[in-house]
Amino acid sequence: MAPSIVGMRAEALRGRTGRGVSIAVIDSGAHPGHPHLGPLAGGIALMPDGSEHDDLTDRLGHGTAVTAAIQEKAPGARIHIAGVFHDELATSARALAKAIDWAAERGCRVANLSLGTPRQSRIEQLQPAVERAARAGTLVIAAHSHEGQLQLPGSLPGALGVCLDWNLPRHSLRIARRDGRRVLCASGYPRPIPGVPPTRNLNGISFAVANATGMVALALELFCEARGRADVLAALAAVSCLRGRRAAPAGGGAGHQVDGVPISGGTGG
Repeated sequence: MAPSIVGMRAEALRGRTGRGVSIAVIDSGAHPGHPHLGPLAGGIALMPDGSEHDDLTDRLGHGTAVTAAIQEKAPGARIHIAGVFHDELATSARALAKAIDWAAERGCRVANLSLGTPRQSRIEQLQPAVERAARAGTLVIAAHSHEGQLQLPGSLPGALGVCLDWNLPRHSLRIARRDGRRVLCASGYPRPIPGVPPTRNLNGISFAVANATGMVALALELFCEARGRADVLAALAAVSCLRGRRAAPAGGGAGHQVDGVPISGGTGG
């Protein structure tokens, strides 16, 4: 079977903005006054030791660019900010786990982590956080692999991993298999800056994750009962199958279907 391709021009997504979908962006904070950013719902900043403070200033620009990529696709989504990077793009597994817990406590449907670590020793702290989030209805979307190395938390069971595909348009994604698991593939280019060539701008797996999250938010607006990675993958596959047919109203109607395509719960592969 050919991989599912989902694009913003799909009939089912036409007019969708991510309305009603809450997303936690776990990154370096955000610049609320940046011209590429829309409204933000506030947030929290976490130091590597897990202590909290209220300075969400983005000193690195990474979180702002990630948030802009998500809001470009899903301007109606409610964005919550969890700052875990401060003076450098480095933090602790403890801070990441606490940020994921915070996202779940806020009721976010998605926690976007445009980051990852190959250190498998961090499973002990990150796996329980991903599981707690899944039970609360929060899906962790993060890098599945980078330069041939599996990344945490995106490769963990319950999380939805993302891989780079430089050949995809920025407003599309596809479902593929990596290491026996279904993952999302997306472009690694962020929202363009006028006068700056794409290769001179920030780019890479971080923005593949953000681009995927923006597309997922559109599908979650359509399938408002979808929860967990299996539901989201089924929703995206259903959107790709509609191919110009009209979608049912948000929620999918009885039996959680769109045009007869069922969306069922679970945490499948």
